[in-house]
Amino acid sequence: MWEVLDLELIASGLRLSTPLILAALGGLFSERAGVVNIALDGIMIFGAFTGAVVAYETGNPWFGLLAAMLLGGLVAHIHGIASIRYQADQVVSGTAINLLAIGVPAVLSNALYNSTTVTPNIQLMLPIIRIPVISSIPILSTLLGKYSVLVFFAFAMVPLSWFVIFKTSFGLRLRSVGENPEAAETAGINVYLMRYYAVWISGLLAGLGGAFLSIAHGSSFVHNISAGRGFIALAALIFGRYTPKLTLLGCMMFGIADAFQIRIQGVIPIPGQFIQMFPYVLTMIVLAGLIGRAQVPAADGIPYAQAK
Repeated sequence: MWEVLDLELIASGLRLSTPLILAALGGLFSERAGVVNIALDGIMIFGAFTGAVVAYETGNPWFGLLAAMLLGGLVAHIHGIASIRYQADQVVSGTAINLLAIGVPAVLSNALYNSTTVTPNIQLMLPIIRIPVISSIPILSTLLGKYSVLVFFAFAMVPLSWFVIFKTSFGLRLRSVGENPEAAETAGINVYLMRYYAVWISGLLAGLGGAFLSIAHGSSFVHNISAGRGFIALAALIFGRYTPKLTLLGCMMFGIADAFQIRIQGVIPIPGQFIQMFPYVLTMIVLAGLIGRAQVPAADGIPYAQAK
């Protein structure tokens, strides 16, 4: 068993944490603005399917990434219309999108490729970046030497998100509508528009996270490709107390746990189904320990009605 606990485990965990980081950062923007986006998992599935189809049909994975982001933003916009404009229950709206993500890709895949579970393999995947100096150093080569471009992008988004949310006027307005929308409106901030911005960003990033699963980590879309990663991303966000730095730590923890359950299968005499439960059990344990401790934005999940 101990042979699986090596540097390669951490490297695999970093790769597997990439879609979690992208989705969690998307959820961070949305939650900070006061909109609960429980639809992250569904958006990831839509992004993964769209990215795989467009990459396969065009032969260009970059077009697949762009299409996944755009569709993710569109699906998030639907959630925004329901929860911001019509003040629907945000959890119900997000759940409806998650349910659609179970059936719609299967129907479209059957119409396009005569299969409800998998799309054709993509011949050209995203490039792997090798850092010249680091890739020649044994230990650093294993940890940082070569990853997909999306892995580096996801980790770069963490400090960028922190800067945008906490060090810019846009971020200040975003946080104000999530804490006290009435006061924000009094100060001349368009609460509805800021919340739409946040939801769009969450959709773009979650769609990109889904595309990573089908274009970078894998080479096709398969049924239930997200495997609940959107919900784990939300758990990492709660673990991170709605801050980018701690959220990154949560995503890496879950990514390494996922890598561990993959590598441990067949090594110890435990049925694979129980081993696959490990990251999700860890999620429940973490949430059980943090409920009531995370500093949730004051207006998170509360629809805002503009005073007339």
